[in-house]
Amino acid sequence: MSQSKISKIETGRITPSLVDVERILYALDASPQLVSDVMALARMANTEWQDKRSSWRRGLEKRQAELAALEKDSTELRYFLPSMITGLLATPDYIRASLSHSPGDISRTVTKKLERQAVLYEQSKKFIFLLTEQAVRWNIVPAAATMVQLDRLSTLSRLPHVTLGVIPLGAQIPRGPLNTFTIYDNRLATAEIFTGRIIFQDPRDVEQYRKILTCT
Repeated sequence: MSQSKISKIETGRITPSLVDVERILYALDASPQLVSDVMALARMANTEWQDKRSSWRRGLEKRQAELAALEKDSTELRYFLPSMITGLLATPDYIRASLSHSPGDISRTVTKKLERQAVLYEQSKKFIFLLTEQAVRWNIVPAAATMVQLDRLSTLSRLPHVTLGVIPLGAQIPRGPLNTFTIYDNRLATAEIFTGRIIFQDPRDVEQYRKILTCT
């Protein structure tokens, strides 16, 4: 580990990964108990909770800017979508319907979501979307708008760097994924629930989500 990296960790400019912490502890010949205690703290530091109320207070359009930055910096993005279509794949009507429960004016958030969709056409990136049949069938918009949404999914699935799969209702799967999640390369995974989302940076957590997606 370089001296510059150690300096950045010491001054709080970067959060050390679990591997970094482990290497430092062993270099210092720390006791097994201290290793266990510090590693537990490191796992907490590499996991972040973002509640939905905070996102509303900050403005949902700011969350869109953060997502756009993540997408820009990633080369392989994997999505598991058990209940709804994600914003990158959604039509304007679908996006507006999905935000109908959000407080305040959603027009700027809708615009930002639509702007993010440009990343889908960057052929240097690889996108994998795995949806359940229920996510595709879920009627949050009128029938005519649903047909437009299905047509968009079909069009995007023909892009050479986009893989879009649908798990049929009758399919038997070895594990039952419980929630929407996204994997950005091998460095970060996010899991969404009703009240917010959890961000995982521990490589073991990221790998666990990759395994879930592989066996689903």
